[in-house]
Amino acid sequence: MAMKCENCGKGVQYGHNVSHSKRRTRKIFKPNLHSARISVSGKTVKAKLCTKCLRVYKQLAALEKKVAVQPPQEEVPTAQA
Repeated sequence: MAMKCENCGKGVQYGHNVSHSKRRTRKIFKPNLHSARISVSGKTVKAKLCTKCLRVYKQLAALEKKVAVQPPQEEVPTAQA
């Protein structure tokens, strides 16, 4: 199981836990991944996404839905000189 976001490529990072006495032990920082169903060019696909990409995808989907609901506005003719 790969710990990598399929959208942005965010993956595992390595570092240290540092105690009060400055003793260092190895630590693995894993990305916060969630499996989600997203629509890509009309098809529903299951993908592993980090929470940041998931938030952005949901915001874009809501924006597209909001734009699709609003009726087209009439163009106001401007006076030409």
